[in-house]
Amino acid sequence: MDLQAYLASQRALVDAALGRLLPPVDARPGRLHEAMRYSVLAPGKRLRPLLMIAAAEAVGGRADEVLTAACGLECIHAFSLIHDDLPCMDDDDYRRGRLTSHKVFGDAMALLCGDALLALAFELVCRAAEHVPYERVVAALQLVAQATGTFGMVGGQVVDMESEGREVNEETLAFIHSRKTGALITASVVSGALLANGSGEAESPWAATPRATRRPTRGSWAWTPRAVGPSGRSRRPRRRWRALGPRPIRFAPWPPTS
Repeated sequence: MDLQAYLASQRALVDAALGRLLPPVDARPGRLHEAMRYSVLAPGKRLRPLLMIAAAEAVGGRADEVLTAACGLECIHAFSLIHDDLPCMDDDDYRRGRLTSHKVFGDAMALLCGDALLALAFELVCRAAEHVPYERVVAALQLVAQATGTFGMVGGQVVDMESEGREVNEETLAFIHSRKTGALITASVVSGALLANGSGEAESPWAATPRATRRPTRGSWAWTPRAVGPSGRSRRPRRRWRALGPRPIRFAPWPPTS
């Protein structure tokens, strides 16, 4: 397989889907929809949706089964960039080679644009239920929510802000990167495989929710994917188990209790 050709074709697929799924500028409130399209459709790698699609295909799924949910991940990424660029955060004037959202639409509209994209993202992930059993969609939603919120991207951003102008140690730096960037990337892979693997058997360490485990040598919380069988108990990645069917999925506890 030509990797570059594959990435280019899947990127074009995602871009076309985003163009269809984002609200049109001729629908009220048009200015908000214009801001949403301005940021999301800006040139980019589309890494997170591409990872979700690739993970789905790796376990026997199809791109069209997870395409809408994958677009939701790109909306979350765009929301994070818009808010990250605001004057109260990093105060950046340019993003992806052009003016940032608040420079074009104003601070208030940029803030609301990010809010709207986050809400739209979860709507798009929910729409995976058109192709996937509901319990798998719920599991994917939990993954994405955890990766986005206080134990993921937002939490990483907070520690990044608190560390500005300070000398940080390796543990803090690893915490920032694993949450601010790594959490949503991990969730993209895990949720893509989870959504697509609706029948048969799975052999993958990504076939369940990521859960935090304590590194005894570092004493920090690490975002670590662990295999979970139908009973909810951890299992070795190399072992095989019957894929989760119509039974409700038992979620790994979050945040950890010990």
